[in-house]
Amino acid sequence: MLEVIGGKWKGVILYQLADGLKRFNQLGRLMPNITQRMLTRQLRELDQDGLVHRKVYAEVPPKVEYRLTEKGQSLVPIIMQLKVWGEDNVLRPEKEKMNDPNYSLFYLSRE
Repeated sequence: MLEVIGGKWKGVILYQLADGLKRFNQLGRLMPNITQRMLTRQLRELDQDGLVHRKVYAEVPPKVEYRLTEKGQSLVPIIMQLKVWGEDNVLRPEKEKMNDPNYSLFYLSRE
């Protein structure tokens, strides 16, 4: 099961699609650190696993849209809980460390 949503980008892609339909370039702008190749590969895998639906319009230039399937929608509550957990347990402690003058001095003295 974990290989279906595991990795660095699949959870982020699912999160970005949670609020609705997105085009390929729109997803790329929302995730500026992902390469086009990786985004394509991850979307293809999510499509093959039945979590994302890919719709291609026959026009030039090609228009491709992505949305979560019913199976993908069933993961949204889990994705949102992971987001909350990350904010509480990863982001907040890092921000608290940076606001601690002892941490900042220690960190700066190590460089």
